[in-house]
Amino acid sequence: MNQTNQVYPVIWHNDSVSLIDQTRLPNEYAVVEIHRSEDMARAIKTMIVRGAPAIGVAAAYGMYLGAREIETDNRDEFFNSLEKVAQMLASTRPTAVNLFWAISRMKKVAYKTVGTVEDIKKILLKTAQIINAEDLQTCQAIGDNGLKVLPDSPEKLTIHTHCNAGALATAGYGTALGVVRSAWREGRLERVFADETRPRLQGAKLTAWECVQEGIPVTVITDNMAAHCMKQGLIHAVVVGADRIAANGDAANKIGTYSLALVAKAHNIPFFVAAPLSTVDFELPDGSEIPIEERDASEIYQVGKTILTPTGAEFYNPAFDVTPAELITAIITEHGAFAPGELQKFSEKQMV
Repeated sequence: MNQTNQVYPVIWHNDSVSLIDQTRLPNEYAVVEIHRSEDMARAIKTMIVRGAPAIGVAAAYGMYLGAREIETDNRDEFFNSLEKVAQMLASTRPTAVNLFWAISRMKKVAYKTVGTVEDIKKILLKTAQIINAEDLQTCQAIGDNGLKVLPDSPEKLTIHTHCNAGALATAGYGTALGVVRSAWREGRLERVFADETRPRLQGAKLTAWECVQEGIPVTVITDNMAAHCMKQGLIHAVVVGADRIAANGDAANKIGTYSLALVAKAHNIPFFVAAPLSTVDFELPDGSEIPIEERDASEIYQVGKTILTPTGAEFYNPAFDVTPAELITAIITEHGAFAPGELQKFSEKQMV
């Protein structure tokens, strides 16, 4: 398959990790060089790098950077220190399961490696690079599998998406936007409708930026315009990403996804979740147990230097909500598209 997108938010380069600073887009394209695990943790926490798959890739490199900083030849001392690195990285974003999946995979590789501490460090770097490459291939497969389940008519579709589940949120190509890219490549896409996605505006800033880079027609709407647009017949399918999916198919994604799914259901519009199997947390039976990150209130009351609300108001800022499985038409993965209830057929062993 030909890859059309050249946006790679996480790259190993010159013995360090290069991150696209997503907090500066779309007005400024800047790259941050990460040399230390502590800086990687900060980059994940402050959303310089964001999106569940991209966070997983960044955390894998963060584990290697942390391992590289450990100055001992004693395996037990090394593993004790590596556990502290893992705990630091794991504390950054509680909802994105890819973060914990990547850390766990790196730890397993480290413990299974026979040899010196230096041997372990080399294997950790190689594993992080493998995770990076695998995610890119996974997203391309998700894109093509999504293309197979999109509505047959009209020939050119308008796809509605929420937040940013594109190249910037992955190793490249994207999950929800991977489906968009595959549809665009095959002449099946008329236009993308991108929710602005309050309060951090990832749709307006990031999804729109990615589409503009590639010449994909994109219309930005506010989050509360979805029902009106669907009633007008402007939307043929909704495709979103996910930060964690429970075993029954309940899916946590950026706040506002649940209401979008309800509106799509009311208008008989198919609602798809696009995510790698590494996003499925088989240890959670349903979405009620998914931890929901609550972020700083300033994301609501302030834009830039402008204060939007009166002094004395209180705020509630959950970063995610959970869409029940019954509202999801299919979950699109690298292994195909499945009804939410069919996820149970996959085991964690098959995922790794």
